[in-house]
Amino acid sequence: MGQLKPFPATALIVEDDAMQREMLCLLLEESGYQVIQCESAEAAERVLQKNAGALSLMLTDVQLAGRMNGVELAHVAKDRNPKLDVVVTSGRPLMQPLPIGAKFWAKPWAPLDVLREAEIAQLN
Repeated sequence: MGQLKPFPATALIVEDDAMQREMLCLLLEESGYQVIQCESAEAAERVLQKNAGALSLMLTDVQLAGRMNGVELAHVAKDRNPKLDVVVTSGRPLMQPLPIGAKFWAKPWAPLDVLREAEIAQLN
């Protein structure tokens, strides 16, 4: 009999800048993650409605396409899956409080930060 392989962890990347979104996706895919990518919080909210419990990690920018920002999305994500590792990132100071357990990263951050967070999320 063959060995069972664990299901790969799944990350949700929410970023309206296509180059940053692609870079994040490539980093996480190279770390063994399945990645779902969205450019707006509204699209990410639809993913969370269906798959919040299956996600290990969500990385979102504050400024996004659409009406909802990344901080608001972080609240939705934590409401749907309190164990979800949520990281909100921005080049500007936050003007709204994050949900309990969410993390803020000021831009610029290093790719190594993403890889470390991916490992932490898989352990939770």
